[in-house]
Amino acid sequence: MNQARKRFSKLQAALFSGAMATTASISLLVPGLSQSVRAQLQDSPKAVLDEAWQIVNREYVDGSFNKTDWQLTRQELLSKNYTSREAAYTALRKALEKLNDQYTRFMDPKQYEALTNQTSGELTGVGMRLEEDEKTKVITVVEPMENSPALKGGILAGDRILVIDGKTTKGMTVSDAAQVIRGDEGTKVTLRIAREGKSEFDITLTRARIEVAAVRYSLKKEGGQNVGYIRLQEFSSHAAEQMQGAIKKLSDQKADAFVLDLRGNPGGLLRVSIDIARMWMDTGAIVRTVDRAGDSQEMRANRTAITNKPLVVLVDDNSASASEILAGALKDNKRATVMGGQTFGKALVQSVHSLADGSGLAVTIAHYYTPNGTDISHKGVTPDVKVEVTDEQKLKLANKPKLVATKDDPCYAQAIALLKTSASLGRPVPAEAHAPKK
Repeated sequence: MNQARKRFSKLQAALFSGAMATTASISLLVPGLSQSVRAQLQDSPKAVLDEAWQIVNREYVDGSFNKTDWQLTRQELLSKNYTSREAAYTALRKALEKLNDQYTRFMDPKQYEALTNQTSGELTGVGMRLEEDEKTKVITVVEPMENSPALKGGILAGDRILVIDGKTTKGMTVSDAAQVIRGDEGTKVTLRIAREGKSEFDITLTRARIEVAAVRYSLKKEGGQNVGYIRLQEFSSHAAEQMQGAIKKLSDQKADAFVLDLRGNPGGLLRVSIDIARMWMDTGAIVRTVDRAGDSQEMRANRTAITNKPLVVLVDDNSASASEILAGALKDNKRATVMGGQTFGKALVQSVHSLADGSGLAVTIAHYYTPNGTDISHKGVTPDVKVEVTDEQKLKLANKPKLVATKDDPCYAQAIALLKTSASLGRPVPAEAHAPKK
């Protein structure tokens, strides 16, 4: 695979994984300051610096702060004069670098908004998936989202978008087009549409808040088996309810077994990973977290599993954080066979705070371990069955998403082969029994 593409995927995993427990924070200024000094500090960029410093001081997982003098860091931050908020932001980022923790990070207001949108599982727009047609290079609708303005307004899969609010889409990337189509809730956007068998026409849609599908699923006929295929793209706020719906609908369609695809999933909300684990497991530990005081908390299944059908979980090197919690729990409890490549190796939990000026701070607050006590930090979850996928195969699947979960997808093909064996019915198959032949 193209190395730049792989580095970008791993950066995404770093930025959008962990326990996203968004909270509102209040600046805790030192009580000994006089009222006039406190008022002056509150009205300056230093207020946000002190607010962020206090959060790290209270919550950061390493009480030694990477063996740095964190009190001195506060003095240095507040002793300087800042000509702008951006200058203060730069100073704060440099102070956080002392912790040597890429997951404890400051986000300016735009970055924080992007993160909260990501974890909320919602966006403001008209709700449709777009792609660039390989032959014509025209921006084309893949599908309108369920209950979206696009679907209600009559947009169909295959529609070609020629103009957006008077701007031609010629030369636009899919990302460019999506950016122009998005906008504030309640505002309108007009699209010029080309549709097979019709003259070009305009559709005006009113933008709305839309729940983004984190889960995609389908029932696949594989030989004599009905296989419920579920792809979980991220652990956003609505992912658990979407997963519950997918398992129930596929069960109603008489799925004999399931393939849960976590490849490329960078993580998300910790509580969502626990909720989803409970949909597959009736009993057993899911994950154990340990904070800086050494206090541990174990989350367990609670007899709420929706199905006990055979399950294969697909992972790769971009399956991170919450994905690793779920895969580790299913593997250690022998509820599923984990198949694919070594996962990313992020065993830290973050809490995310909003700051007074609309910026945000993510702070590492705990370390987590799989049910068997395995520390996957920098190592990842080791699959039960390793599947070697060439760079050429990875690139082919990236460029042609329709080939994912078909016979041209090596991981999926091996999952189906495993599920077809009588040994896999009712329990996972030991790795050594079905390791790929050399």
